[in-house]
Amino acid sequence: MLLACLPPLAAGACVGAGAGGFGAILEQGRTARQAVLTPGDRPGPVRTVVIGHSVVGRAILARIVGDPASPRRILVVGCVHGNERAGEAITRRLRSITPPARTVLWLVDEFNPDGCEANTRQNAHGVDLNRNSPWHWQPIEHRGGTYYSGTGPLSEPESRAIVRLIDSLRPAMSIWYHQHASLVDDSSGGSLVIERRYAHAVGLPLRDFGFFPGSITSWQDHTYTLDTAFVVELPPGRLTAAAIARHVAAILALA
Repeated sequence: MLLACLPPLAAGACVGAGAGGFGAILEQGRTARQAVLTPGDRPGPVRTVVIGHSVVGRAILARIVGDPASPRRILVVGCVHGNERAGEAITRRLRSITPPARTVLWLVDEFNPDGCEANTRQNAHGVDLNRNSPWHWQPIEHRGGTYYSGTGPLSEPESRAIVRLIDSLRPAMSIWYHQHASLVDDSSGGSLVIERRYAHAVGLPLRDFGFFPGSITSWQDHTYTLDTAFVVELPPGRLTAAAIARHVAAILALA
């Protein structure tokens, strides 16, 4: 049995991002890091955590699959731009799997729930959230422009929520799904070996997709240099069942 310092949540239980929310779960994990599992133990139910809220108040949810005390944490984000939603099929499929030993998955279907609802790249303020991080942020366009970067770095509640999560979680590997370029981005940080292995496993080319000021993935790589965050640009349209299975298998192999 898992030691009592990690009380289980009911399946589907939803907690907030304050003292009783994901911070508390992470603290439980740190406290329980020395806990010993017997061979008969299995991962607990999927936990649902509110990590923040969108501009109009929609909850940004993370699902935790596996034991939060696991030392290796993997973050997978299905959708950043609301009109690029194919990756959500991967994060949803991952809810039903058993992670490898000593690994826990944190799954965010929709980083930008307002954009997903409106089918827009931007959030409800018209901001491209992938131009809103502190990494080389610069003013880009104005509201109404495709790549409008906001009034300043982390001006948007969604961006602040995901940065809080990453700062607390420190995932060893993070995968961010976008569309429609059909490639794995050879990012300027993180492990090229991991990115190459993922690309090979899913049948996508590994390419340098360019420099994007305010990129949340680049912020992550340059802030936490021992970890690896990378972008997977999925092809247009919905993923086939076979494609979803390839991406899930690649994540589990790397985890």
